[in-house]
Amino acid sequence: MKSAQVRELTHDELVRKQQEVTKELFDARLEAATGQLGHTHKVKMLRREVARLRTIRRERELQIGTDSAGSAAADS
Repeated sequence: MKSAQVRELTHDELVRKQQEVTKELFDARLEAATGQLGHTHKVKMLRREVARLRTIRRERELQIGTDSAGSAAADS
C-alpha cells in the first residue's frame, strides 16, 4: 500500500491495518525461520509497510499536538 493510500485511511482503519500487517509479518518471520517462506523478500516488504503505517500514525499524533498547542497560545 502506497503512502498516499495510507494517508486516506481513518485512524481506526490505520490501527486495524497496522495490526493486520504486524500479524502477517510475524507469520512470515515464522515461515522464514522454518524454511517454508517461498518469497524471501516478503519479510522486508512487510517491515517497510509496518514502518510506513507507524510513521503516518506518529505524524498525525504530532499534528494534533501542534494544533492544540498553537490554538492555546492564540487564546492567551
